[in-house]
Amino acid sequence: MVFELLTKKLQEIVKKRGFKEPTLVQKLGIPPIISGKNVLLIAPVGLGKTEAAIIPIFDLWIRNKYKPISILYITPLKSLNRDMLKRLLWWGNELEINISVRHGDTPSYARKMQAELPPDCLITTPETLQAILPAKKMKEHLKNVKFVIVDEVHELALSKRGTQLTIGLERLRELCGDFQIISLSATIGSPEKVVDFISGGKPMEIVKAVETKEIKIQVINPKPIPSDISLAETVFTNRLTAVRLRTVHDLIKNHTSTLTFTNTRDFAEILTSRLKQAYPNFPVENHHSSLSKEVRIRVENEFKNQKLKSVICTSSLELGIDIGSIDYVIQYMSPRQSSKAIQRVGRSGHELGRVSDGVIISTDIDDIFESAVVARQGMAENLEPINIHENALDVLAHQIVGISRDKYRVSLDEVYRIVKRAHPFRNLTREQFMSVCRQLENLRLVWLDEE
Repeated sequence: MVFELLTKKLQEIVKKRGFKEPTLVQKLGIPPIISGKNVLLIAPVGLGKTEAAIIPIFDLWIRNKYKPISILYITPLKSLNRDMLKRLLWWGNELEINISVRHGDTPSYARKMQAELPPDCLITTPETLQAILPAKKMKEHLKNVKFVIVDEVHELALSKRGTQLTIGLERLRELCGDFQIISLSATIGSPEKVVDFISGGKPMEIVKAVETKEIKIQVINPKPIPSDISLAETVFTNRLTAVRLRTVHDLIKNHTSTLTFTNTRDFAEILTSRLKQAYPNFPVENHHSSLSKEVRIRVENEFKNQKLKSVICTSSLELGIDIGSIDYVIQYMSPRQSSKAIQRVGRSGHELGRVSDGVIISTDIDDIFESAVVARQGMAENLEPINIHENALDVLAHQIVGISRDKYRVSLDEVYRIVKRAHPFRNLTREQFMSVCRQLENLRLVWLDEE
């Protein structure tokens, strides 16, 4: 069994945690990671991806007792940072591995403590990593990094935040040399592109652990009933909107715990407000990234403790934050992409053997057709390819300033070399690079000596 590859101490801890048998992703992922390979782990939510990455890394740490900070765990969201901290602290306490989190909400006293007494494992975001790279004390600790885990890499690969991270990782390599990189991803349409994106040109093994799992996505365009007229008057809207509002209410009422996704923050607010107006005391709340940390944590906990029947949310709950068991997913209007449909509906019934069950509530004829195609393509796993932002000059400008802060005085050739190592900038011309440098000089953000 794959757990037999681990040290005796870690085998005992794995049993104590309740892992009797490894999941498929753990069977396939642990051996290459423990042998030192860079790995892209692809598996749906809830099948033990995190443990498949962190258990072998902790095993290597036990064997070698690396200096802190030796492990970086990067996630796209602060809320994922918090969730990951809760999950990893148990392992850290059992194995005497010091684990801490660092992001924009981390108080100053905690930041000072990390600089003086660095953790063995630091959980952070792409932006915070780049904020601590130039910091005098943290820079010294980052020289000890041996492992980098990038969670939800498919989400980062789609955005300029991810493009920025690729140069950030090259800046990290300038400090610590090479490191083993483990990337975790949901099911994606083009894993080879993600490997190119995150590997830094190093060999990376793709491990697909997609276990057979039934996914049901229904598309409906609800029909009006007589009571919808009075409902429309109650919430000051038209009859067709009232039909959809009633449908959302009834679906939530008929299930134990439902995530209701919308495509924008504004609409999440509107839908929540109208549900409460139409059905007073109905236990729903909204959740999106513009809300305060305290509100988001309260909503997550109330849903997890079944005080809420549903959370009306955006992509803020699309990723793997632990909010308890979910038995149904509502998507209000087409999610536009089959990959998003699968990711969102996959939040329900994500334990092995359970069906992921969801519905798309469409609004008009165009939305019906689009939703039907998205649902069909998603269930067939015909997912959109990843489109990476290449030669993003705004990102480049930010990173040139960052590198100049890392090194204070650095040659143009060296900056160009570091940037070009990042896959999204592999085709960057010298002329483009110099144009951005000169603009930064005009803005007095850097000083150039071209002689």
